[in-house]
Amino acid sequence: MSAQNTAHSLAATFDSPEATMPSLITRLTSGLGPRTIAMGAAAAFFACVLVPILHLALPAGHPLHLSDYFVTLIGKILCYVIVAVAFDLIWGYTGILSLGHGIFFALGGYAFGMYLMRSIGRDGSYHSNLPDFMVFLNWKELPWYWTGSDHILWAVFLVLAVPALLALVFGFFAFRSRIRGVYFSIITQALTYACMLLFFRNETGFGGNNGFTDFKRILGYSITAPEMRVTLFALSALMLLFTLFIARFLVTSKFGRVLTAIRDAESRVMFIGYNPIGFKLFIWTLSAVLCAIAGALYVPQVGIINPCEMSPANSIEIAIWVAVGGRGKLIGAVLGAFIVNLAKSWFTVSFPEYWLFFLGAVFVLVTLYLPNGVVGLWENILRRLQPKGER
Repeated sequence: MSAQNTAHSLAATFDSPEATMPSLITRLTSGLGPRTIAMGAAAAFFACVLVPILHLALPAGHPLHLSDYFVTLIGKILCYVIVAVAFDLIWGYTGILSLGHGIFFALGGYAFGMYLMRSIGRDGSYHSNLPDFMVFLNWKELPWYWTGSDHILWAVFLVLAVPALLALVFGFFAFRSRIRGVYFSIITQALTYACMLLFFRNETGFGGNNGFTDFKRILGYSITAPEMRVTLFALSALMLLFTLFIARFLVTSKFGRVLTAIRDAESRVMFIGYNPIGFKLFIWTLSAVLCAIAGALYVPQVGIINPCEMSPANSIEIAIWVAVGGRGKLIGAVLGAFIVNLAKSWFTVSFPEYWLFFLGAVFVLVTLYLPNGVVGLWENILRRLQPKGER
């Protein structure tokens, strides 16, 4: 669809008397056909029932047993997939390329990591109520911003509120100033790099370059227990399904048509009377919150969070996931995150020194020969297999 057609279609859609909230819900519900609902139910059953049975009930020597490594690896990748879907909302559907989205992922991880560090209690190396890194740095008491961090509900609030506030403030000034394109990308990259340098400093009270690690328990349960491992896996899977549902709701609604119009012709959207700032700010903040939730689920599964998660390279890697899978396609973000991270898990073990070269080569090849990613390649194959009369 051309930019002009997109803008005219947008105007016609919102000027229609049928453009009401009930019609949005009806349209979304009709889009979730039996096949989609069945796939979602099957995924939920696999994550919440089948994986726990195969991991907990079957002995380690059983051919169907799922190992600790498998559950942890896939749980970690599920968190990455949530980030990829959130990133696709702003890049694939709204045309906002962020090279600093890793900051929101890391902030969510740090917010929940504070609770995990407080949950250690006196079981740390120094047997103090303070986290070990504070004792090592000769801190005498907790900083004021650690107040309440021993309560999980406060930790959940911080996971949602801190990244949302940062995204809201940053996005408001950036979008109001009409910063876009490569300039917006550079500013987001500078933001995450500045935050990374800040968190590397010992006096900030976040563990310096070592970050948070050596977690013991969540809500009194051992964090390394098999039951907790599958619980975190199931929560990650359910959060991914919820993220996909929210994303589908948005991109198939009238709101989603505004986002697509902003991506294709922002000037025309403004010309027909819509202010894109509010739309961009909402989707930008929502994307940041989803990334933060993914970070909070990621940290207890991998057992560590440090400033390296904020590195610009990590944020660029998120963009590569979406590009490989196919931007502007929710399933593309899912496939891209799985493909790249599974390849990363294999390469960093077998050929660790060549991983970055491989990643760069993949991005170049996808950019040159697969501009629509894996999903676009699959669609082209299916189109060529169709009889000429059905194309």
